[in-house]
Amino acid sequence: MSLLRRHRDFRLLWIGETVSRFGSAVTTVALPLLAISALEATSFEVGLLTAAAWFPWLLIGLPAGAWVDRLPHRPMMLTASAASFLLLASVPVVVAFDALTIHLLLVLAVLTGMAAVFFQTAYTAYLPTLLESADHAEGNAKLHGSAAAAQIAGLGCGGLVVQFAGPVNALLVDALTFLLALACLAAIRFRERPPTGEQRSGIRAGLDLVAKDVWLRTLTVFGAVSNLALMGYQSIVVVFLVREVGLTPGAVGGLVAAAAGGGVVGAFAGRRLAARFGTARAMLLCELGLPSLALLIPLSTTSPVFYLVGAFGVGVGVVGGNVIKATFQQSYCPPDLLGRLTATSSFVNYGTIPLGALLGGTLGELLGLGPALWITTAGVPLAGLVLLLSPIRGRRDLPTHQLGGAEDHQGSKAESVSTDSSRVRTD
Repeated sequence: MSLLRRHRDFRLLWIGETVSRFGSAVTTVALPLLAISALEATSFEVGLLTAAAWFPWLLIGLPAGAWVDRLPHRPMMLTASAASFLLLASVPVVVAFDALTIHLLLVLAVLTGMAAVFFQTAYTAYLPTLLESADHAEGNAKLHGSAAAAQIAGLGCGGLVVQFAGPVNALLVDALTFLLALACLAAIRFRERPPTGEQRSGIRAGLDLVAKDVWLRTLTVFGAVSNLALMGYQSIVVVFLVREVGLTPGAVGGLVAAAAGGGVVGAFAGRRLAARFGTARAMLLCELGLPSLALLIPLSTTSPVFYLVGAFGVGVGVVGGNVIKATFQQSYCPPDLLGRLTATSSFVNYGTIPLGALLGGTLGELLGLGPALWITTAGVPLAGLVLLLSPIRGRRDLPTHQLGGAEDHQGSKAESVSTDSSRVRTD
């Protein structure tokens, strides 16, 4: 029986997270369009706005992991959702008083980003406690698949809402989705165990875990390099499609939504590719092979179809790789350290996102949007070289458990492993 049908609490978590991802996708389109249309923002300012949303991972990412492992996860998720709702709902009030500035939008982006740090870290550690280990792969696939589908709908609706109702109302849609997610979280009956003594150790445990383990270290470094390139082009692509390709906001939303369909395909293809070829080989295919299609995106001035094909391929690869990686981490990492693993890897992975956004905006300002896209999209497949030059290249599968055995680092190339496992990023 499907996990959604037999597990009420997971169903509530799934609904809340899916709705929230829909709203966030709306804001992905609405926020830069608000800055462009209402404040006549430059390419650099749009890149800075994107960077501000991810800067909190650098600021509080590491301590957040330690706090998450010390405190119950669901109350932290509830608090973060409530804060996001209040922040986004304040935008129409600011606009009504004619007080909107780029500086206020930057503050909004930073504060909602801080809420996202706590929510994402707690959410990643909460899911394995909610589900039995045998259900982790199915749960990951469903959450990643629905998130990608929500992103498609949100991006398409975001462009249409901006075109017909204005970007402020689009942000209000996002606020309402956080309110619904808050209600779903509050209705979950599952109660977590209090943190144990081992969980009360500090940030150092997460840093040591990633630094000393070849598998976790490789995936973390890859995520950082990949996100630098991904956000480099994603931070300016909406401006590119409006100003260089000449599309309307509604057309931009529709095109980006169609391309985000790659994420849905990737969420389900990742499990099947891993089962057929092995998790390590599937990881290389998803993160090195498919993202090479990103090089088609700068050709969109010739035809928007190039953007569609390129971004679709990137979505398939990145989301497919994320599903494989999430299932691997949940089986490989000790549960009491999962929050700190998430925070440490996210600190590095997401920490390069604001740098990528600033890079994209700066290159767009100095060289023009076209050359900036060529440079940043070329970095997407090149990031996969981190995996190709690691022990992953010589494996069929990633290991299934951690800490202790030399077999985890040397293992058989035919090792068996459980693998039932826009705006894209490497998680």
